[in-house]
Amino acid sequence: MKKRYFLFFFMTFAIFLSAQQALVKDITQNAEPSEIVDFKLYPNPVSENRVYITTKNNATKDIVVYNIFGEVVLKQRITTKELNISKLVSGMYLIQVTENKKSITRKLVVK
Repeated sequence: MKKRYFLFFFMTFAIFLSAQQALVKDITQNAEPSEIVDFKLYPNPVSENRVYITTKNNATKDIVVYNIFGEVVLKQRITTKELNISKLVSGMYLIQVTENKKSITRKLVVK
């Protein structure tokens, strides 16, 4: 009797897992990528007062830079590839770049 319950449980779990994987695969194949395509942030670490941000489209970008405490330390909209970071002191930051309703977040180190 215990073997039957175990077999029933195992079969039910396998069917549930298979259906869930199929659903996740279907959702991810049909969804548009939420991150920016061909995103590049350089140089990183930064020792100058500017950093370059390039993407496939190179459209207008909204930039938000956060310190390690989550506070916004720089907010800027750029139409070129160059971001002036002269106001930032040495340290580690998170930079969030939004372009055409897609965004990406990366670590930025300023020397």
